[in-house]
Amino acid sequence: MSTPALESALDVRTIRSRFPALERVHAGRPVAYFDGPGGTQVPRAVVEAMADYLYAHNANTHWRYPSSEETDAMLAGARETLADFLHAAPSEIVFGQNMTTLTYHLSRALGRRWGPGDEIVVTELDHHANVDPWRALEVERGVTVRCVPMRPETGTVDPSDLERAVGPRTRLLALGGASNALGTINDLRRAAALARSAGALFFVDAVHYAPHAPIDVAAIGCDFLACSPYKFYGPHLGVLWGRQALLESIDVPKLVPAPNEPACERWETGTLSHEAILGSAAAVDFLASLSGEAGGSRRDALARSYAALKERGDALFRRMWDGLGAIGGVTRFGPPPGSPRTPTVSFVLDGVPADAVAGELAKRAVFVSSGDFYAWTVVRRLGHGEDGVVRAGCACYTTEEEVDRLVAGVREIATGVR
Repeated sequence: MSTPALESALDVRTIRSRFPALERVHAGRPVAYFDGPGGTQVPRAVVEAMADYLYAHNANTHWRYPSSEETDAMLAGARETLADFLHAAPSEIVFGQNMTTLTYHLSRALGRRWGPGDEIVVTELDHHANVDPWRALEVERGVTVRCVPMRPETGTVDPSDLERAVGPRTRLLALGGASNALGTINDLRRAAALARSAGALFFVDAVHYAPHAPIDVAAIGCDFLACSPYKFYGPHLGVLWGRQALLESIDVPKLVPAPNEPACERWETGTLSHEAILGSAAAVDFLASLSGEAGGSRRDALARSYAALKERGDALFRRMWDGLGAIGGVTRFGPPPGSPRTPTVSFVLDGVPADAVAGELAKRAVFVSSGDFYAWTVVRRLGHGEDGVVRAGCACYTTEEEVDRLVAGVREIATGVR
């Protein structure tokens, strides 16, 4: 049961008041943002943290003057915050431009160890940022990449198919925590155990998973995990977690490291966006603040927030799923309500291209995504590789009224077609 304080803090009106973007009006109506799977809106506190850094502390790192020392301290604090977010150690947090860049960086580093006869396992369910960096090693290192099929009728990967693909030559299993196209949540602990049984490493793409479920890298049992703060109310940035021993032992492409450079910094190339790192930490603190309860650790507060947000997200998703399902000509994809999934749905409307549906909804101030979202194998397997699908996702600021507006808009478009 939620406490009164938690219920008050999670009041959607209170949450929405913290997002200036929600004041936007389009075509005479407040905008309903369902594009969160591609990037959420940003609370005021995140922008303020970034502006404060740039206005008052902006400097490069590791020099002996106040603003540089302040930068060092603030970045160290941000590592601690993201470590709390992932239940890790600060020295295991690596920052980068985005998840795709970090994954390519990791693939090149690991690829230095591998060659012909070594195998990597990926799946058709994944965003191609967790496929193409590994496929690059087929050309660069001669490794073999095995791809586990997706079951289009369920929007899932069958565990038995995954088990058949992993074997004694497997060096890495790369799996998404959740599908950015369908919302499907994978059984990460089972996959980690499978990788361990084969003596392989386990990499998790948690970009779509992180906004909707708490992450505990120790409990999952993975070796690497990547996420993107701009999917959970932060700025554009990528975060990579790696086991300390692996970060220290892997030969990573990098300029000659400075003396006594920490392993996490050794993985970071060039000068980073300090303001984005601090904004990402502020996004984590924003999520923790939604618990509305004083006392306890940041990790405890995050757990409470995520539990309540999941309850609301499940209810909003069911409303959206059922509403769309009642419209003639609409086909929904992915697991139904009650399955392990995020509050994200993809659908098509007979006779109307996905881009046209998105354009018509935009005229009604309902913003959705359309296309393949770099999950083009998923969309192709669904039979919509040419025309794409429409995707709508619920965020912490989504309301029932907005869901109803989305459904009503699709119904109006369908009626017009008929």
